[in-house]
Amino acid sequence: MERLTKIGSIVPKKSIDIQHSRIGLGFEKLDRDVFDPKKAYPFVAQSGVKWARLQSGWQRTEREKGVYDFQWLDDIVDNMIASGVEPWICLCYGNELYTDYAAKYFGAVGCAPTRNEEEREGWANYVKATVSHFKGRVHYWEVWNEPDGQWCWKTGPNAKELGEFTITTAKLCKEADPTCEVIGFVLCMHQNDPSFLWELAETGCCEYLDGISYHAYMPEEEKIVASFELHDEVRRKYNPKMKIFQGESGTQSRSDGMGALRGGSWTPLKQSKYLLRHLLIDLGCGVEFTSYFSCMDMIEALNGTVGDVHSYLDYGYFGVIGADFDENGVSVGDYSPKQSFKALQNLCSIFCNDYTHAKLPVEAVVEHSPRMLAPDFDFAKARSYGFTKPNGSSAICYWNPTNILTETYEGTVSIRVPKYKFASDIKLVDLLDGSVYKLPDEMIVNEADLTLKLSHLPIADHPLLLTFGDFCL
Repeated sequence: MERLTKIGSIVPKKSIDIQHSRIGLGFEKLDRDVFDPKKAYPFVAQSGVKWARLQSGWQRTEREKGVYDFQWLDDIVDNMIASGVEPWICLCYGNELYTDYAAKYFGAVGCAPTRNEEEREGWANYVKATVSHFKGRVHYWEVWNEPDGQWCWKTGPNAKELGEFTITTAKLCKEADPTCEVIGFVLCMHQNDPSFLWELAETGCCEYLDGISYHAYMPEEEKIVASFELHDEVRRKYNPKMKIFQGESGTQSRSDGMGALRGGSWTPLKQSKYLLRHLLIDLGCGVEFTSYFSCMDMIEALNGTVGDVHSYLDYGYFGVIGADFDENGVSVGDYSPKQSFKALQNLCSIFCNDYTHAKLPVEAVVEHSPRMLAPDFDFAKARSYGFTKPNGSSAICYWNPTNILTETYEGTVSIRVPKYKFASDIKLVDLLDGSVYKLPDEMIVNEADLTLKLSHLPIADHPLLLTFGDFCL
């Protein structure tokens, strides 16, 4: 990047200053009270995200049969709305008042109320009370969390049972608030075996849903795209009116973090690259909105046993905000932003309000690169997405989709573009640190009157954004 001239940096936008966006952030696990939301609100407000995924916490809300205390969740919902962020809520988990074995599990995680009439009636009353209470403040409701995993459906994942549960819950939501939208599926294991997903769709539950969501914890980018395409295939076959949401995708900032993708050689830098690459793939695929997991460093708390605190001291380190922990695993101390928080701000500040994913006319050119003492990287092998804005500007986002766990990549790439569309005000933006660069004259080669050749541009293993016109406004 030292061959370019830095002319500025992305100016972060607050969430309240953004009209609309497809980028969100996870604010989960407060049903288990694992961090202090008050200390996290300022960071969410500064991040630029427009969506926050919450979990409803049946056990925390109903501690006496028929008595619902929503104060803890009211505070979160109202603070999000005041910050310009729209909360959406996953309805979960169990409640020991109705399900005896739920008393064993920290937060009653995965204790689905499906075994008898008392459980089903308790759940029905809770769903109606919750959706009614937040009518006008919460529009999207999600049915359970990762029900295709043993940790979140303790009696054993069952597509038929889940389908019936989804239909019942969707009807209850619509009864309480006919204007709300209900999201189902919320699956996490589909990338390994899609049979559960198809069995679930065959139950007829899609007829009652406004959308389906999936979780995408995977380092292989081809699988992220395949996950979207799989759900889009389900949507087209069973209910074309459904929207598609990416509800959780993230990774740790250190190698000892627990949870999905554990054991990888994760660092703050690799987490930042993962965040940018995965969220841009989601935007390129065309999800309704995408949610990065998560806001905070916190315990995973999916397999904890009540009375055994060590069973749920499984620190994930997925947050874009860092924290320390007390003896009970609660996130304490001074919360502080990580490198990934800056990357998220950069992305949110550019990809907001009105823009369109578009296929742009870009031709790969492979020349000898004096910088690399070898041929350019072939742009045709890069992962790239084109975008346009109503002001006539456009942008090409690109990176080398190398495995960020095993190597760091820097190289050059050359492309040819039509002059009529791309001739003005060319800049290069590094989405990782927010730097904005002007290209030197020798990188911009006029070819007759029709085309421009952009020679030996930087390419890295994280997204760079080549902009034409005022795309970053």
